[in-house]
Amino acid sequence: MSTRRIKFSIVVPIYYNELNIPLTIPRLQKLQNLMPECDLEFVFVDDGSKDKSLELLLEARKQDSRIKVIKLSRNFGSMSAIQAGLKYTTGECVGVIAADLQDPPEMFREMLDYWKTGKKIVLGTRADREESFSQKLFSNTYYYFLEKLALKDYPKGGFDFLLIDRQVVQEILHIEEKNTNVMSLIFWLGHDQAQIPYIRQERKLGKSRWTLAKKVKLFVDSFVSFSYAPIRFMSMIGFSTAILSILYGVFVVISTLFGIIELQGWTTIIALITFLLGIIMVMLGIIGEYLWRILDESRKRPSYVIDETFE
Repeated sequence: MSTRRIKFSIVVPIYYNELNIPLTIPRLQKLQNLMPECDLEFVFVDDGSKDKSLELLLEARKQDSRIKVIKLSRNFGSMSAIQAGLKYTTGECVGVIAADLQDPPEMFREMLDYWKTGKKIVLGTRADREESFSQKLFSNTYYYFLEKLALKDYPKGGFDFLLIDRQVVQEILHIEEKNTNVMSLIFWLGHDQAQIPYIRQERKLGKSRWTLAKKVKLFVDSFVSFSYAPIRFMSMIGFSTAILSILYGVFVVISTLFGIIELQGWTTIIALITFLLGIIMVMLGIIGEYLWRILDESRKRPSYVIDETFE
């Protein structure tokens, strides 16, 4: 009795990966030996690379018809690149993996087995990572607050290596949300999932383009998209400040009337005004982050612009 064939698509965002591509593509192609029941499809999304990444991808496509190449008009960010790649997949299930081989592609075999049991989301969660102390500190802090303030039970080490069912792909494409974290959005959907812990390896080739500015943007996007904690923080600070101000005012009036203290000029007042103005500026900044995202969504501009497709 023949085994039913499964169409399995793999999305790989590419940004300045010319050193990794010659190793990444053959390793992905070898997955056919691990998953003989699958018809593989590789969707590479060039996210505005200015090196030889696109050239190498097109050369590989000449040798393997399973490869699709999507070229974006400029750099829109890895999350937008993943969304673009998902749009061009045709598989019953879809995997997402980075091009730098820090995540082991061979783990797709185990992910596929979980998917066959009915799991619509299979996550490769990071039990640890071979990275510098500062990188670990930022990542662990980010995922700690994300789990505590936004998405309950979110994997402590985070994830961006996964396999999802076609239904999940359609839901992500239907949402069309901008300025968001696609991984957190997938988790938020709430479908039955499985988690496979692994150790994220050190990057061997090339320089990471995951800059501090991009990390901060992802941090802000995640909390604005999935948590009301910033707004609740503002409310609590405002309420607490109002209570303290009233109590302080009552204390000053009573103490002055009974001669307990003497008014000492404007120093105290200036200090309080400066402190309160600082709090107000922080609150305005938080409101501004929300307002900007509302404005950006209302413009209905796309999350990415496709320049060319090579299918």
